[in-house]
Amino acid sequence: MDKQYFNYIQSYVLAMMPKDFIGEMGRGTGKGAIEAGRMKYCMQHMPGSSLAMVAPSVKRCLTNILPSALIHFENWGYKRDIHYTVGKKPWKGLHWKTPRFTPDSWDNTVAFYNGTVLNIISQDRPGTSNSMSLDHIFVDEAKFVDWEQLNNETFPANRGNNSVFGDCPLHHGLTITSDTPTTKRGSWFLSYADKQDPELIRALEAILARIYKIEEKLIKHPERYEYYQSRLTYYNNLLNKFRSDCLLYKRCSSIQNIAVLGIEYIKKMKRDLPPLTFDTAIMCKHINIAADGFYSGMVESVNLYTAPNISYLDGLNFKIGDKQDCRMDADVVPDKPLIIAFDANANINCLTVGQVGDDNKLRAVRSMYVKYERKLLELCDDFNAYFKYQRNKNIVFYFDSTFVGNNYGINSFDFHKQIKNHLIGLGWFVDDVYIGAPMSHLEKQELINRMFRGRAKHQVLINKDNCEDLIISIENAGVYNNGKDKRGEKLVETDEDPLESRTDFSDSFDTMCIGVEKFPRFQIDLGNVSNVYPNS
Repeated sequence: MDKQYFNYIQSYVLAMMPKDFIGEMGRGTGKGAIEAGRMKYCMQHMPGSSLAMVAPSVKRCLTNILPSALIHFENWGYKRDIHYTVGKKPWKGLHWKTPRFTPDSWDNTVAFYNGTVLNIISQDRPGTSNSMSLDHIFVDEAKFVDWEQLNNETFPANRGNNSVFGDCPLHHGLTITSDTPTTKRGSWFLSYADKQDPELIRALEAILARIYKIEEKLIKHPERYEYYQSRLTYYNNLLNKFRSDCLLYKRCSSIQNIAVLGIEYIKKMKRDLPPLTFDTAIMCKHINIAADGFYSGMVESVNLYTAPNISYLDGLNFKIGDKQDCRMDADVVPDKPLIIAFDANANINCLTVGQVGDDNKLRAVRSMYVKYERKLLELCDDFNAYFKYQRNKNIVFYFDSTFVGNNYGINSFDFHKQIKNHLIGLGWFVDDVYIGAPMSHLEKQELINRMFRGRAKHQVLINKDNCEDLIISIENAGVYNNGKDKRGEKLVETDEDPLESRTDFSDSFDTMCIGVEKFPRFQIDLGNVSNVYPNS
């Protein structure tokens, strides 16, 4: 096993090992190592225990959360099908210890050689924590986790087994990690910061320091082994007692792992991520969430959904590659055309992809973007890579007058023609639908909020697994002068003006909604006949 480097935050948290740890941490800070380290501690110190990994959806768990933890276990010398199994019952020939509580189904478990079982609980599978008796709960990507469901279904299962595992300081504890939330609904875990006991934390730090000093003395004076060992036993017992009462909340940006990430990573994230995403996911800034914003009709419990293709994901046997595509999504109907709409800007170009189902509802199934040197054609390439397995190769492409006669950053063709020609070259049939001049802000706001509320021809829904940046843009779109607050959108991004009010994502969404509602075109003419538009 190779040596593994831990940054300061990882070293600190894993040394402290409190019963409850809540980490508000930027991307690349090492959340995965902390999570896996605490998981290993639970597994080793509570053999036969039942642990739980809570994820907002099965797709996020299988593509983001679980693979990270398993990579760390592999780095620590644990081998799949030798020390643990994933998604299947361990076979008798392994002669592993039997779990204290055998799962009803092994499909969503990680089983370890000593009888410990990690149960995968995805919130888009209701009732997955029913009848469980858990010994520790892990919650990753907490900003996407529904608090009420977690509190009502999973937290009550963190019970029992005190007579067996009561000596382990992490028994009945919590491990919660996430980057900074961008919505009030996703901010539920921030309140744990006020529940810390600073004096208890300082006491833990002092005990750890004392232990390290005694260990140094033991190395220098092995002849006094019995004495120093007795002191270590005393302080380790005291340490575990303090750990069992401790809640630790840590908030740290990606900058705190600069030694590993490098300054170029931070610069790249600054360049490539939408400003709001950079501020929250990288810098861990708490942003002002728009109250009574432009899209006041959107209700998370009504308009946001998850739709993983569970049979396809399960068929991957927890082996997810780097490339994701539409086969992972159950809401993408193979035999229906895709609906696309763009927003173009000198610095960022955005795409919203949708479909109208048999229920007449418009679903935003995917949002995508490119920044700076990557332009609209590269965005079309990204679209094609994700949807290349779509059986119906027809596209309804909605565009307004801003895509006619504009070509900055491309060539002599305007946006509309360039996108259309490129997609045709990639094998798609494009029905390009011109929707005219941009609608007034008041009219647009009224229309789209009616669509959110189900009071228009088409109710609009958004896949929250696939449209994170779009949702951020919508939820933080404010109102200014009786319209959407677009101040600063066209300005060059600077450190002093990071474009937090940027509305590009939501603008592409607006175009799609207006097109579907006002210019319905869901039966595609394979002859590729276009609507009439100016300057054609």
